[in-house]
Amino acid sequence: MLLAIESSCDESGLSLFDPVQGVVGAWVHSQVALHSGYGGVVPSLASREHLRNFPELLRHFPDDFSPAEIDFIAVTRGPGLAACLALGLALAKALALAWDKPLVGVNHLRGHLFSPFVGLHADSPSAFRESFEDLLPHLGLVVSGGNTLLVSLDRGGRTSVIAQTVDDAAGEAFDKGAKLLGLPYPGGALIEKLACGGDPSRFDFPQGIASKTDLRFSFSGLKTSLRHKLEQLDDDLLTRHMSDICAGYQAAIVAQLMAKTEAALATRQFASVGLSGGVANNGSLRAAFAKLAARRGLPLRIAEPRYSGDNAAMIAFAAFADESLPSPVRANWSLAPAPALTIDA
Repeated sequence: MLLAIESSCDESGLSLFDPVQGVVGAWVHSQVALHSGYGGVVPSLASREHLRNFPELLRHFPDDFSPAEIDFIAVTRGPGLAACLALGLALAKALALAWDKPLVGVNHLRGHLFSPFVGLHADSPSAFRESFEDLLPHLGLVVSGGNTLLVSLDRGGRTSVIAQTVDDAAGEAFDKGAKLLGLPYPGGALIEKLACGGDPSRFDFPQGIASKTDLRFSFSGLKTSLRHKLEQLDDDLLTRHMSDICAGYQAAIVAQLMAKTEAALATRQFASVGLSGGVANNGSLRAAFAKLAARRGLPLRIAEPRYSGDNAAMIAFAAFADESLPSPVRANWSLAPAPALTIDA
């Protein structure tokens, strides 16, 4: 079994993962209420909360838990907010030293990339490796508040970034758009809710870089367009057309994500397509991906909602499934021969 720690932003997360049982436990402490009054994450407050929350999360472990059950510890090593990452790394190093366990660092984005396959392992742990390899090469769209990128995942854990944003991430576009509309942080889910029943064609919004041969994402122009439109509306018109504005704004984000994904699928032969990250919870985006996969005849892997946002379970799973991870290091490690670390089911 392995212990994973996630602290890349404002979510404090711990998870226990067993190669046979799967996710044994996953605990997350959200700081949304704390940061909502500031309209975004305040790094100094987020790191302070990690310091406060991790000891409490450790108390959620099963009563019969013993450090002897842990084979190694995995921790998010980046990307993320430096001060927040430092708290998770400090905890991981302290536990590795106290328990004399190997320690590995996991890329946060690789955690998201692997998260759609957690359910595949849960369905049949013993057949996971074979089933997983049948879905490679895989094209994954990782879309969150801080990141938007298309990545190919090949055998052996080899990855290649096919496309990424040149400015803002899609989740950031949702949240900043919501702020312009006077909605509280985080506003992505509120825009989706208000968009229901709205007419997406009433207001025209740009869909980023239009060229089909240019796979780069861009959302800064979309936010600027929204600001200009709002300047032309008085409060009464804004109230009457709020649903239409949200519907059009959301449609522009989804359309760009889908257009670039469709273009990326044409660059090579993929065996599956996937969606992960916090924005993967958007219903319109999930529905669009389902249609794309059906049209292309490709297996679709979408991260379950509980594994789509920042969480330690995806870090634990990536540490288990990612064959490209470097050898673990030990806080205490003698030169005496030691048994090889085995994490396969």
